[in-house]
Amino acid sequence: MADSSPAIHFSTSLRPHRSLPPEGFKWLIRAVVIANLMIGLPLYLLGAWPVMGFMGLDVALLWWLFQRNYLDARRSETLVLTDYELIVDRTAPDGEREQHRLDAYWLKIEQGERLIATSRGNRVVIGRFLAPAVRQEVGEQLEAALARMRSPRFEHPWDREDDAYSPNTSFMP
Repeated sequence: MADSSPAIHFSTSLRPHRSLPPEGFKWLIRAVVIANLMIGLPLYLLGAWPVMGFMGLDVALLWWLFQRNYLDARRSETLVLTDYELIVDRTAPDGEREQHRLDAYWLKIEQGERLIATSRGNRVVIGRFLAPAVRQEVGEQLEAALARMRSPRFEHPWDREDDAYSPNTSFMP
């Protein structure tokens, strides 16, 4: 029985880059709190007590922004190019999944400010969260895989394993 599953020509998982790990975030918040105390405490003692409230607000805002950033880092996209289709499987930060399927025969990759896959009137923007250089690299890899998939493959009779099709190299009667 032959395996009818289509060949996979390209597969990758895309995630946003985060340069500060959670442990580094903890140290950053500690450093900001200490810096704010070093600046705010003398001002508080001099009678400028509202300064401490504003310094607490900037720590809270910094903490909230990083938490939002880490939540956004849960976003991902998986790209799989088979003989028949390009499957773009997206996962939002809240866990919601969305899947797009584009016909591989008509698939066209457009690179510019965005990486766009187009097929039969359907358009999907890929890797919005990626840096431009990374997005271009993914686009080039996807185009190369598409070109390899579309390139003709020739099967010669002598490539078969049975001897009935091996070429006759004898020229003598």
